[in-house]
Amino acid sequence: MFEPPLDLSAARILVSNDDGIHATGIKVLERIARSLSDDVWVVAPETEQSGAGHSLTIARPLRIRRLDDRHFAVDGTPTDSVLLAVKQIMKKRPPDLVLSGINRGANLGEDITYSGTIAAAMEGTLLGIPSIAFSQMATYDGPTKWATAEHFAAGIVRRLGTLSWGRNILMNVNFPDLPAGEARGTVITRQGRRKIGSLLAERLDPRGKPYYWITTQRDEDMSAEDSDIRGVNDGYISITPLYMDLTHAGSIPALERAFDDG
Repeated sequence: MFEPPLDLSAARILVSNDDGIHATGIKVLERIARSLSDDVWVVAPETEQSGAGHSLTIARPLRIRRLDDRHFAVDGTPTDSVLLAVKQIMKKRPPDLVLSGINRGANLGEDITYSGTIAAAMEGTLLGIPSIAFSQMATYDGPTKWATAEHFAAGIVRRLGTLSWGRNILMNVNFPDLPAGEARGTVITRQGRRKIGSLLAERLDPRGKPYYWITTQRDEDMSAEDSDIRGVNDGYISITPLYMDLTHAGSIPALERAFDDG
């Protein structure tokens, strides 16, 4: 836990993502970070790692490619990138804040368990660093409204920096697929229900053998008014506090009774 307020002007900020070091979204997020502090570092995967989740590479060595003094590409996952940034690249003075994104496409509901964008913020959180994940809702083939995220993100970081975050908590921020002037403000939300993989596409390879694509189609539950899904679809910027401790405390008393052997 850090003690607020976070002095952003003196903060060392680490920027990472899952779309890769050359993605448009990370360039937008770097500009946002530089509007907050002069001490900004970018450490991100060499290539796109969407859907990598909170995976860590342990079966092979990892390599770091230095682009310049404060830009580094890692040939691994978002988790690898943040871990190597904190423990190796920036080890003499670790970051005060981790910003992940900006992902092209929302990370809502069950997306958070698959998302590399969220995973980078998870790793920062596990390392004891305040971490925020940013995603910009977008249609598959339409233009991405990066200007909406860029318009609001710095202000959101400043306001979050005034709060005391408990251990194991990270912030998940999703921007609606609207121009900045049409966004309806911010809303604090809960994780909703939105499961990817509701449809599989089956094809045949040149030898006549089947293969499968997991599509991006999702089953969404729009009924919960306080969910991240409902908030973004209603035109708001959704801010969801996520908790890394997955223990379901409510189940513990019944389990203790069931396994009490006297």
